[in-house]
Amino acid sequence: MYQLKRTQFVKTDLATCWDFFSSPNNLNKITPKEMGFDVLTEGVENMYEGLMIEYKVRPLLNIPLRWITEITHVKHQHYFVDEQRKGPYKIWHHEHHFKEVQGGVEMTDIVSYELPFGILGKLAHPLLVKKKLDQIFAYRFKIVDELFV
Repeated sequence: MYQLKRTQFVKTDLATCWDFFSSPNNLNKITPKEMGFDVLTEGVENMYEGLMIEYKVRPLLNIPLRWITEITHVKHQHYFVDEQRKGPYKIWHHEHHFKEVQGGVEMTDIVSYELPFGILGKLAHPLLVKKKLDQIFAYRFKIVDELFV
């Protein structure tokens, strides 16, 4: 099992930050274009426990994959958790935490994940997967800084 943890200061109020990040419709705004990320689930206004969200993504070699996540936990304006139900990972558990601090919001992502394919997955982790996740979150960090000035 691997874990990625990123914390970012967002220059906005807690309600605005929560509304933006808890909407699946905004994910494509903070995901690199080359990922070919599309939210297929329509009409999601409010996040709730049990919500299933379907995406199309092209993480490697422009090969399209369906990714389905379920929102398993929600504490309004504090945190939510999405878990993969179908997709490229054996396990994907993504915690999104929000904490109001002076001048903005401290946002923390904790992603715990496991790759399929046994030893092949372990070999692919440092060469492909970890590198790609680091790039995605670096891009997201940059875009969030630009969006919330």
